[in-house]
Amino acid sequence: MENLMGLLRIHIQRGVNLAVRDMRSSDPYVVVKMGKQKLKTRVVKRNVNPEWDERLTLSVADANLPIMVCVYDKDTFSFDDKMGDAEFEIDSFIKALKMRLEGLADGTIIARVQPSRENCLAEESCIIWSKGKLVQNMVLRLRNVECGEVELQLQWIDVPSSRGL
Repeated sequence: MENLMGLLRIHIQRGVNLAVRDMRSSDPYVVVKMGKQKLKTRVVKRNVNPEWDERLTLSVADANLPIMVCVYDKDTFSFDDKMGDAEFEIDSFIKALKMRLEGLADGTIIARVQPSRENCLAEESCIIWSKGKLVQNMVLRLRNVECGEVELQLQWIDVPSSRGL
């Protein structure tokens, strides 16, 4: 990929208060899409507060493409039920990466992204210097559903042969 800027590692941490789609619970999994890329987590059985703790990696060629997060309930004998979706942009994260920061104290907050009508953030999202790298923690409020949030963390991975930022 000659247009590759780098890799975006998305740590899908957990779901909180997800919608019930089966009798008393759900069997949720997450699908992450960016452009033509599509990745998914494992299914967590009978849990509306699942702990996925999975790292998914997207190749980023166009940082302006939004990232879509969809949560589904796995069904055996019918189509999987949608349990909500959220969308986010990585422009603030990319701007912070372009600052080429180094040597900061662990936990230093570089930028804050406020929740708004234009994003799916449930609370303020901080871009933080952690262990020599920039990370962004996000809590996404799911849309098109009665309740539910997904907690995740972004981390950038430079690829030596890429065109970079």
